[in-house]
Amino acid sequence: MTVSALLIDVVSMFRNAGVPHMLTGSFAAAVHGAGRATMDIDFVIDPDAAALEALTAAMLDSGRYVSPEAAREALIARTMFNVVDVKTGWKVDLIVRKHRAFSVAEFSRRSELLLGSTLLPVATVEDLVLAKLEWTKLGGSRRQLDDVRTLLFVAGEAFDRAYVESWLDPLGITALWRSVVTSSEGTGLS
Repeated sequence: MTVSALLIDVVSMFRNAGVPHMLTGSFAAAVHGAGRATMDIDFVIDPDAAALEALTAAMLDSGRYVSPEAAREALIARTMFNVVDVKTGWKVDLIVRKHRAFSVAEFSRRSELLLGSTLLPVATVEDLVLAKLEWTKLGGSRRQLDDVRTLLFVAGEAFDRAYVESWLDPLGITALWRSVVTSSEGTGLS
């Protein structure tokens, strides 16, 4: 199974189970032109309990590994759980949307892209930048900052800097943003 086929299959399962969703992370960055190698696919999901149960049942029926208990715990705690496609080894991280203002805004701003004949909801470039800065702040890989620089370069003048800057203080990532912008000066990225 190709990664495109996996994405289409997973999105179909989300839709059949009634789970609102959005591609995020490195695959979303790649969709926007800032790709790098990764072996996992990240989705933000916003299910209710019944939709989550339907989704985990469909995943298990398709031969993928998922822990329904971990999924239920993630829904309650608003954290994440994973699904593993055992045939290919691909891991799909399912991040339950938080109730905070940024997460609500990010999810409402997602755009749809056509993948084959499937509409794929994807995080915007600006929201990916914010999420990657926040991930770095929370102890994630510094490689996220390279992704931010690449996203800024690829987006160019279409990048909504005012939107990003409106979230810097609430997310506590002002210093990281400034370091990225400062290191990008003179490269056409700032």
